[in-house]
Amino acid sequence: MTKAVIAGFLLIAATGASSAQDLAAGEQSFKKCLPCHAVGEEARNKVGPLLNGLEGRKSGTIEGFSYTEANKNAAVTWNEESFLDYIKDPRAKIPGTKMVFAGIKNEKEARDLWAYLKQFNAEGGKK
Repeated sequence: MTKAVIAGFLLIAATGASSAQDLAAGEQSFKKCLPCHAVGEEARNKVGPLLNGLEGRKSGTIEGFSYTEANKNAAVTWNEESFLDYIKDPRAKIPGTKMVFAGIKNEKEARDLWAYLKQFNAEGGKK
């Protein structure tokens, strides 16, 4: 084997380990969200809406949750970019939201949290 092939294998292996660590770190970060939000197969709306199927969902659309008009009318479709922007300071991103959260300013933590959340499909199973 050439050095380039070996380097490629090592890069792939390192990337896989990094993803697992990111999900674990994201799950840890989600503990900040747990008082108000839930994910997974048994998730229900709490003070905040459940977060299953967040990726690709328009803000303010979970059935059975009483959103503010600000959330219902926000032109936000959740993806990594919109989530990272929002989670820094939710009230600045969607003025009038009832979400009271100081935000996550650390970009790595926010990315880890997004990686954790986006793995849940709308039914709460993992993709």
